Amino acid sequence: MSGTDFDIIIVGGGPGGYVAALRAAQLGLSAAVVEAKHLGGICLNWGCIPTKALLRASEINHLLHDLGTYGFSAEKVGFDFSKIIARSRAVSKQLSSGVAHLLKKAKVPVFEGFGKLDGVTGSKRKVLVTPEKGAPVTLTAKHVILATGARARVLPGLEPDGKLIWSYREALVPDALPRRLLVIGSGAIGSEFASFYRNMGSEVTLVEVAPRILPVEDEEISALARKAFEKQGMRVLTSAKVGTLRKSDTDVTVPVEVNGKIEEFTVDRVISAVGIVGNVEKIGLEGTKIKTDRTHVVTDALCRTGEPGVYAIGDLAGAPWLAHKASHEAVMCVDAIAGKQVHPIDITKIPGCTYCRPQIASVGYTEARAKEAGYKVRVGKFPLLANGKALAMGEPDGLVKTVFDAQTGELLGAHMIGAEVTEMIQGYVIARTGELTEAELAETIFPHPTISESMHEAVLAAYDGALHF
Repeated sequence: MSGTDFDIIIVGGGPGGYVAALRAAQLGLSAAVVEAKHLGGICLNWGCIPTKALLRASEINHLLHDLGTYGFSAEKVGFDFSKIIARSRAVSKQLSSGVAHLLKKAKVPVFEGFGKLDGVTGSKRKVLVTPEKGAPVTLTAKHVILATGARARVLPGLEPDGKLIWSYREALVPDALPRRLLVIGSGAIGSEFASFYRNMGSEVTLVEVAPRILPVEDEEISALARKAFEKQGMRVLTSAKVGTLRKSDTDVTVPVEVNGKIEEFTVDRVISAVGIVGNVEKIGLEGTKIKTDRTHVVTDALCRTGEPGVYAIGDLAGAPWLAHKASHEAVMCVDAIAGKQVHPIDITKIPGCTYCRPQIASVGYTEARAKEAGYKVRVGKFPLLANGKALAMGEPDGLVKTVFDAQTGELLGAHMIGAEVTEMIQGYVIARTGELTEAELAETIFPHPTISESMHEAVLAAYDGALHF
């Protein structure tokens, strides 16, 4: 093969794209990555990683202002906001450089520029790479994986202006901490930013059009999250409709309608977190058999599009919009190309995590959705208030909830809110993947003292066997 001919070309270098390239190299396939901006994609550069660095800072700030609970005192606690932002950016840069190192180590070339499908030549597909500077390059391969990701959805009147109206990008690199902030949208992105800024000291109002915040989560978890946010001093408005914004040079007034009554909020900044849209433009879909649905590429269970030899993975291919889903699809897709036997992804076995305070994690069916699907269920609940480690940590607020099939005992879903639950959910994910029942989980020995013991108790509780509550 020449320097521009490969087995697989991956358009996009995010957690789907670069993982696909690394897996291809492991299997002895020649692969190339086309990336227009930053290796690691939105996740490493403008999403998962930098927000976690910021949230860690806000957790520390919260603890420093709660020293008396732990027997400490200090005359003054302060922070340098610019250093907090700089650390977040440094973490992202380090990880992005790490991806570049991994690809170099795997001998995967990276072509910098925008990639688009450009027809076929013989049995090979062509990808045109247009760099920011220099001449375009045409690459060829039998297989092309589209992994161009997604971007923030922009609603009319809420267009980011770099000053008063922010998307997640502007919210990650502010010049200063806003005194008053209004966040529109209470999904994972909106809730995490609301949590970060509130715990850093901003006055925060969280607005959600749905009847409850975090609407994809179990209803009890959503209710506990709202209670926690409001306890922290956050204003939360649900079933709310945002009217036309009025901007001045320094602030913005936002009319919000709830139950027919309009209340106006004058704030320093507004964060719009109302979802994402797939990057389907300018990647050469025109003239192909590839179909899109609401800005996402339509694929089958093995990530194949309607165009032979072209695949789509990650956020481009639709919900759930999660980096770990993209990486898993990447491996599955490349394995299928290599002729290995693969299993399609079951989205009920993909964990979801929200890193607000308190953290939220879940997998599988909520209680309501399990019932809608026709299951007869047994539900177990265990509050962290009854867990020794949570009390010792000073983190007693939280709940672990399990949903089982009453007929077979299979774990259908698990839902958690509290300290470190994003690190614990994988236990339930393994149970879902292995199709374990309450019998195996009840027989599993959990270490003491850990917060994870509450997971065991929530299993026992579903069958009236909880020991500590």
